[in-house]
Amino acid sequence: MAKRETAKTKKPKKTAKQKWAIFGKVILGILIVIAIIAAVIATMNIISVKSINNFISTVPTVEYKNQLKPTTDKKDGYYTFTTDKDFKIVQLSDVHIGAGFLSSKKDMMAVNAVEAMVKAEKPDLVIVTGDIGFPVPYQSGTLNNKNAAKIFANLMEQMGVYWCLTYGNHDTEAYSYFDRADISAVYGNKEKYPHCLFQSGPEDVDGYGNYAVKVKNTAGKITQAIFMVDSHSYTDGDYFGALWKYDCIHKSQIDWYEKNVKAFTEENNGEVPKSLMFFHIPLKEVQTAYYEYRDNDFKDTDRVKFMYGKVGETGKVVYASDKNEGMFDKIKELGSTKGVFFGHDHTNSFSLMYDGIQLGYTYTVDYLAYFGIAQYGLQRGCSVMEIHPNGTYDRTLENYYQDKYQSINKKEKVKMEDYHSDLVSREE
Repeated sequence: MAKRETAKTKKPKKTAKQKWAIFGKVILGILIVIAIIAAVIATMNIISVKSINNFISTVPTVEYKNQLKPTTDKKDGYYTFTTDKDFKIVQLSDVHIGAGFLSSKKDMMAVNAVEAMVKAEKPDLVIVTGDIGFPVPYQSGTLNNKNAAKIFANLMEQMGVYWCLTYGNHDTEAYSYFDRADISAVYGNKEKYPHCLFQSGPEDVDGYGNYAVKVKNTAGKITQAIFMVDSHSYTDGDYFGALWKYDCIHKSQIDWYEKNVKAFTEENNGEVPKSLMFFHIPLKEVQTAYYEYRDNDFKDTDRVKFMYGKVGETGKVVYASDKNEGMFDKIKELGSTKGVFFGHDHTNSFSLMYDGIQLGYTYTVDYLAYFGIAQYGLQRGCSVMEIHPNGTYDRTLENYYQDKYQSINKKEKVKMEDYHSDLVSREE
């Protein structure tokens, strides 16, 4: 009698061709899911950008009694304002527009704040010291940094206010779609943005956005030269900025600065004009000066005088480059620039006099880059400068949450305290 077969009938093994077919279907399915997610994100980003631009289109033009209009100097190509009265500058910094679906609410807050402050101050010129854009995908939802540039340029053009900028480290990240040349083409579109005074600068000078704006009196004398300088981004292989290895102003830029100071001096019949300088990442000397002040028990020294503002950052406090190619030394040597102003460290707002030169942070706008910073208001605002006909100036820090700044949308509720609750602050 034959034994009854109890084992299950074996299934035939899949051939290599069948296995590859299954693998291909799995990969195809994954790619389809990724494509769907990408399409959804792209659509949401388009809707977000369109929404904020629709809001910007409703922003009223700033009303001036007699708005100064710059002309282009035929000799050097720099924009030039002419006045025998005070010249008013508003400095903004670190606006951090994400221009993506994840940041849409905070982007609207940033636009609201900028509109309110500029509208109230009615400056002759707005200077933005870097980081208009923030194309960091896990916070903004996009890598498209051109949209942030367009949003801000659209806002300024809608308000009809003359403005210029320097680049920050976040404006053109290594992973963002567009580089400085691409973004410069946006800001340099004079047909679309005639109120933007940005210039890419000489091709033989490192960076984008090395240029000057001049203020003259009716006699043709330069009463103030305003230098915009590209402080670059990261260095030493820190392409994504994770190690906080920041670049500095390069030798070619320092030579360019010296060349212009000498040219302006010649234009002024041998008199060295007073000047100011704006960029994003603070000079190494800001860190040196602050450490000298700190190590002297937060008291002034022979070289350092604490002027005003708050020390808001922890750790290094001043996150400058470890490199130094000599811009501060050149400033001292030439004797033209009396004030240097920057952003970058969002919760620092202090100013120091160092060897007779003012080194000053500004209030920033940021709602996005520092985690949770939208809930804090002590550091948010702008700087206002009144440049007098004799070249001297007065500068104040202006907090956004003052009553004089009336926003179109209702201001958000914030904590009027330090972003870092455990920091040591010093204010004169």
